[in-house]
Amino acid sequence: MMSFISIVYLIPFGLIGTVNPIITLFAYGVFGGMYLFVVPLFLFYWMNNRWNVMGKLERLYIYGLVFLFFPGMVLFAPFLNLRMNGKEES
Repeated sequence: MMSFISIVYLIPFGLIGTVNPIITLFAYGVFGGMYLFVVPLFLFYWMNNRWNVMGKLERLYIYGLVFLFFPGMVLFAPFLNLRMNGKEES
C-alpha cells in the first residue's frame, strides 16, 4: 500500500520506479554540507557584522537560527574570533 502511494505521488515528477542511490547520497551530502558548513558560517558572518545594530525581532530570528544550526555553530566556534575590537590608543 505504501509503495503504491509513493509511486502515485511521484508520477507528476517522472520518478516512477527506483531512485538511483548515488543521487540520494549526493543529496544527503549537499544538504548535510549546507547544514554543517554553509549556513553556520553565514550566521557567524551576519552576527559579526550586525551585532550592535540588530533590532529585537532580527536578534530573535538569528538566535532561533543559531539554535536550529547548533551542530555547525559548535563545529566552527573554536576557530572564529567574534570579539569586538578594542579602542586603539592614539
